[in-house]
Amino acid sequence: MCGICGFIERNMKNSQDSHPPISREQILETMMTAIIHRGPDQGKSWISEHAALGFRRLSIIDLEGSVQPMANETGNLVLVFNGEIYNYRELRQELTLAGHRFSTQGDSEVLLHGYEEWGEHLPEHLRGMFAFAIWDEAKEQLYAARDPFGIKPFYYALTEGCFLFASEIKGILPHPSYQKKLNPEALEQYLSFQYSALEKTFFQGICQLRPGHFLNYKKKNASLELIQYFSPELYPASHAKLGGKEEKEWVSRLDEAIADSVDIHMAADVEVGAFLSGGVDSSLVAAEFTGNKTFTVGFGKGQTRYNEMPLAKELAEELNLSHQGKQISEKEFWEAVPEVLFHMDEPSGDPSAVALYFLSREAARQVKVVVSGEGADELFGGYCIYCEPNALHLYQKLPSPLRKGLAGLAAHLPKMRGRSFLIRGSMPVEERFIGNANLFTEKERKKLLKAPTKALSPQELLAGDYAEVRELDEASRMQYIDLLHWLPGDILQKADRMSMAHSLELRVPYLDREVFAVARCLPSKYKQKKQVSKYLFRQAAALHLPDASSQRRKLGFPVPLGHFLTSETGSKAVSQAFRSPAAEKFFNREALDELMAGRGCGRGNTNRKLWAVYAFLVWYEIYFPEETA
Repeated sequence: MCGICGFIERNMKNSQDSHPPISREQILETMMTAIIHRGPDQGKSWISEHAALGFRRLSIIDLEGSVQPMANETGNLVLVFNGEIYNYRELRQELTLAGHRFSTQGDSEVLLHGYEEWGEHLPEHLRGMFAFAIWDEAKEQLYAARDPFGIKPFYYALTEGCFLFASEIKGILPHPSYQKKLNPEALEQYLSFQYSALEKTFFQGICQLRPGHFLNYKKKNASLELIQYFSPELYPASHAKLGGKEEKEWVSRLDEAIADSVDIHMAADVEVGAFLSGGVDSSLVAAEFTGNKTFTVGFGKGQTRYNEMPLAKELAEELNLSHQGKQISEKEFWEAVPEVLFHMDEPSGDPSAVALYFLSREAARQVKVVVSGEGADELFGGYCIYCEPNALHLYQKLPSPLRKGLAGLAAHLPKMRGRSFLIRGSMPVEERFIGNANLFTEKERKKLLKAPTKALSPQELLAGDYAEVRELDEASRMQYIDLLHWLPGDILQKADRMSMAHSLELRVPYLDREVFAVARCLPSKYKQKKQVSKYLFRQAAALHLPDASSQRRKLGFPVPLGHFLTSETGSKAVSQAFRSPAAEKFFNREALDELMAGRGCGRGNTNRKLWAVYAFLVWYEIYFPEETA
């Protein structure tokens, strides 16, 4: 795992705007230093008349070799690469037979020769997680690609006469050609989605390369081309297409694919550990991996919904694995929030990022690599909300006007059991589901913001994605939306940033192309069975885990947010943030007071809304201190 950065300028001369002028070497070194946590083992750079490439290394494979930036034999192609290619040995053999010659033992060189052989089609051959850039010195153009699911990040900016890129936004900010400014549209969408939901980030002019995409930048005319090479579309097999395959056969196929993926994800020249919660996703990975050390964090003492350490420890003992647990105190939680938001680069309304920060810290004290269970819910239908179509099935057979009338009446009722059912049951899935987080409605966020933008509603933003899978069942359409947005925007974003904050490589065996080849074809009836989510996956997990683990209800990474927001420490922190210059600049006072009045309540998502606003305010003071002084 590493950090990459670089820039291509139309005129590669020293900056004329600084006094004294800053050299390209100094600029690149500053960018590399900003992401040093991603690769503390080694820092190298490559600079020519046309381009500057920087690399920070966390040594995992071929510890003594595979130094980057890496050039091919002629020196025309230069690579910087973040990630792991798990099928690099097979590709190396294929490329050798095609006439290529290798001088290292790692996976990086495979990308160089692979690009020589396959050009833009290179990502289609790769099994792994990656974000890389290859500079062609002869053609004066840059090719960059990101893995299919967005496990590894890649950011870029096209300023006047300069193309910048980095693994993290903070790696772009030091370049003198970039002028830092907030993108208000990103804030408005964030209030609904809980994460940065746009290709354009919170920093005006800085974009993220979407998962499953590559780009070409040509220096000569400063042209930028973006191309999609992968889409996580689902093709659930129908009863007519099953060809006699029974449930046991699907379980066997899935079990084999997961076992193979976990096995290849163990490739490393350093020790590999595992994150272990009480849930089925991480438990199955821990049961399958060949390492020994597992790590868990929790809140409070004893076994509660906020503390899975007792369950994880019990399972670790049963699997003959060592276990390290960390109890997070409320004081530690609040103290860590600024550090977490600094490393996230953009605001995150997901408080579990704080828990993941501590989990990564504990693991990094003993190992350099961990395997984790991210992606299982998106691939196998694990979120409880995916069972909603089953619950609404009979109700939605009523005429639409009748359901809308009932919803109108229910909307005027106080919050009570059944109210949400009537309201949501009156809507098509495109209206009611924007992802696993659905905080402020379009109306609510405009009420909250002092200067709302002309941002699309969440439903308008996702309309094109829904249209692509209009023929699928509702639960599969919801999955597709989460695979495109929630997974890279929230789940993988926090996994990458929180692990890299502690120079820890995090691998996700479920997000493997061979596992997805099985998952995308799973019949709908095997993903949700009545109100049981991730049904077939649980059957596969039961082959390796006790029933208590394989059938356990999903908890996620629960944080006692209601308690923390109403405690003395939490009340003080939120009140201070809500009275800050940033709060006065962006939000209406009456709406903020309304949020404060509802904190700690047990119904609805008031706590999550409040946390999202609080997280933005803390983040803004970190990245725009000059505007909050």
